[in-house]
Amino acid sequence: MAGDSTVANPSSSGACPVGWGNQFGQYLNANATVVNSAVGGRSIQTWLDDPNVTTTKNSAGECVVSPETYSTRWQAMLNSGTGMKAGDYLFIQFGINDGDPNCNRHVGSARYKQLLGVMANAAKQRGARPVFLTPAAAITCSGGTAVGNRGFLTETFDAGAANNVPVIDLHRLSYTLYNRLGLCPNNGDYGSGAVGAFFCNDHTHFETAGARQIAGVVATALRDQQIGLAAYLR
Repeated sequence: MAGDSTVANPSSSGACPVGWGNQFGQYLNANATVVNSAVGGRSIQTWLDDPNVTTTKNSAGECVVSPETYSTRWQAMLNSGTGMKAGDYLFIQFGINDGDPNCNRHVGSARYKQLLGVMANAAKQRGARPVFLTPAAAITCSGGTAVGNRGFLTETFDAGAANNVPVIDLHRLSYTLYNRLGLCPNNGDYGSGAVGAFFCNDHTHFETAGARQIAGVVATALRDQQIGLAAYLR
C-alpha cells in the first residue's frame, strides 16, 4: 500500500489517526499479507521522492526534485528480491495533500496523473497488479447529508483509464457510508457520539473503528468490481 495518513498505520497501537490500511488485513485470509507503506502528510510526489522534493517550483509550476532519487520506501518496493513480485497487488491512494498550493507537497493535475502511471507501470513490470483509489472523504455535512470534499478524483479515473488500472472510488464510497451511518448533521464536535467514534477529533482522520469500516468498504468494492484480490477475502 502507498498512501497518506488515511491509509497509514498509527504511530502507536490504537492512537489516532488510524488509516484504513492498518485494518485491511482482517478482511483477508491467511494466504495474503498486507505491507502498508503509507505515510502521513504525503502527496504522491513526496511519498515517491522524500526527502528530495524541494520548496521551489519550476517554470511548469511543479516542485523541483533534487537530486532525482527515489525515497527508500519506493526503492524497497522496486527491489527485485524483496519488493513487489508477480501476483502482488499495489494499492495507491493519494489526493488529499497534493492540493497544497505550496511546495513541497504541491502536485499539479498532469503531474499527478503522470506519477500514478509511473507507479502502475513499475508494478506491472514486476508482475504486480496496481489498483488506484480516490481519496477517502472527510466528514462534511450539507444539512443532514454527507457530501464529497476531495480533489484529484477526475485525475485518478483518467490515470486508471490511461494505464488500464482498476479504480475504486473510495471518495464516493466513504461519504456514502457516512450517510448510511447517519453521521450528519453534526455540530462540529468530532470528539463524541457516532462521529467521535468514527473520526479523531477532527473531520479527516479515523479512529480504529472508523478505519475498520473504511477497510470493509474497500473489501466490498473488490468483490463488486471483481478485482482479483477478492479471491483472498474471508
